[in-house]
Amino acid sequence: MSEGARERGKARRRQAILRSAYQLFAERGFEATTIADIAEAAEVAPRTVTLYFPSKLELATSYLDEMVDRLQAALRAPKSGTTTLGALERWLREELRQSNSSDKLDALWDRMLETNPALQAVAHARLAEAIQEGARIYAAESGWAPDAFAARMVAASAAAALNEVFMHPSEENIATAMAFIEAGIAALPAG
Repeated sequence: MSEGARERGKARRRQAILRSAYQLFAERGFEATTIADIAEAAEVAPRTVTLYFPSKLELATSYLDEMVDRLQAALRAPKSGTTTLGALERWLREELRQSNSSDKLDALWDRMLETNPALQAVAHARLAEAIQEGARIYAAESGWAPDAFAARMVAASAAAALNEVFMHPSEENIATAMAFIEAGIAALPAG
């Protein structure tokens, strides 16, 4: 078997585990679902599940972790001439495009979060951490101290807006969220 075929096989197995886990978490709940249940649904051994995802929480948050990694990369290295807000909007639009063309893992992720408030809280907290980092970058761009009240307000409004966009993704909602963030920033005193 070639290296490429082996990697594709691993990627398919990983996706099958994720799909099975998110489906079961949505149907039975996070706490009630076992690694053995996930392995059976994904048609792999329980050891295979733990090789890909060392804990059930890491499995549940893997999709989010990948998304947050993409967000942080976009905020740390925006395209030339793009502001932090521009990078955030570009990232949001790219995430929406990817979710529209994905294998429906997004829909399972959303269902899983809807039925598991504890996982929803973890997801919101992790996204808020990434937004805090973005706010520090934005503060430096704007001449504010990283811990300035204005920078914290930008982070809080961005986190709230992004949570809503992810619960109700659409181009229109992205535009509304960005307008909300920009209006809030415009209302803040200069740094």
